[in-house]
Amino acid sequence: MNWRNIAKISEDVYWIGARDWNRRLFDALIPLPNGTTYNAYLVIGNNKKALIDTVNPGFEKEFEEKIKNVTDPSEIDYVVMNHAEPDHAGSIPYIMAMNNKAKLVATSKGAKMAQTFYKVPENRIIAVKDQETIDLGGKTLRFIEAPMLHWPETMFTYLPENKILFPCDFFGSHVANGLYDDEIEDLLVYAQRYFGEIMMPFRIMGQKAMEKIKGLQIEMIAPSHGPIHRNTERILNAYRKWVNGETKQKAIIVYATMWNSTEKMIQPIADTLTSEGIEIAMYNLTFADIGNIAKDLVDSRAIVLGAPTVLGGMHPLGVYATYLVKALRPPLKFGVVLSSYGWGGGTIKHVQEILGQTRLEVVGAMEINGPPSESNIEQITEIGKILAKKIKEET
Repeated sequence: MNWRNIAKISEDVYWIGARDWNRRLFDALIPLPNGTTYNAYLVIGNNKKALIDTVNPGFEKEFEEKIKNVTDPSEIDYVVMNHAEPDHAGSIPYIMAMNNKAKLVATSKGAKMAQTFYKVPENRIIAVKDQETIDLGGKTLRFIEAPMLHWPETMFTYLPENKILFPCDFFGSHVANGLYDDEIEDLLVYAQRYFGEIMMPFRIMGQKAMEKIKGLQIEMIAPSHGPIHRNTERILNAYRKWVNGETKQKAIIVYATMWNSTEKMIQPIADTLTSEGIEIAMYNLTFADIGNIAKDLVDSRAIVLGAPTVLGGMHPLGVYATYLVKALRPPLKFGVVLSSYGWGGGTIKHVQEILGQTRLEVVGAMEINGPPSESNIEQITEIGKILAKKIKEET
């Protein structure tokens, strides 16, 4: 008996993905405290059948069983590869091996990646252009190029008859439970975290993609991670803000401390910002989840970085945080750097070397020997007030 769960999400459209409850790390970097899903979809036309994306390696047999709940795998005519990363495309060789007639559909860049990564023969690939369509008989697949969201070959697939957008990673979230967005409490928190981790460095391309889909009738958004969006306006409105870099009167504070001197510098600026009505998100880098840091970088207007000096440079956890800021390219406007040292400084210079080419306006920087004095605390408080004023004035 095949007990594998599938879901009919629309007329002749089925979710046949896999839930990975146990995965706790992505790309050897991103924590997954709630697991994730590898969503794949089967579209049944009157004449043809199409598979949209596949699942992560290791779930191939489960994937096959789910397909069999809807149709014979040998009857699939097209395998649409919206994105070549293995969590979505890793089961392509398995599917293509059991079905000798199916054609892989991808962008021209995706076609090359399919040959390189998955050894798909060129004669089994259809390279589609932007806005090109495939007729399944009563169902039409329209392909929308969306490069650098978040790889260069990415595309969206739109099914106009059902008003469904299949955007692969865009609009996704890492959470294993729930099928639909209204079944997940605080879904936008997960979605914002995911955007910060994956999409934030590509906000300009995100703006272009949002413009491309603006005129489409979209009643359902079916991403490749996390729940399917039935309340499409909620996620679309959130993404409009995020891709445009809209921020709040908010500061993110990240710090490391060795003998509590740096932490004693962080506490007064946190209290000052709070008393000035600024929302803060504070993380001790020793045990912080970088996914949560990424989430709060999405809509923070300022960052306060606290790090002691270690051997003439910034503490390695501070280096890590600073590099993340540089790599993720959040819409931060202002920054403050606070540091203490035992016998030799160097942190502020190190921060400048890493972030020097960013547009971040450094409102204040302080490097002291040992724990902060009362005079230092007064200076830090004043820096906090200046930062709060800057945050409030920025629109």
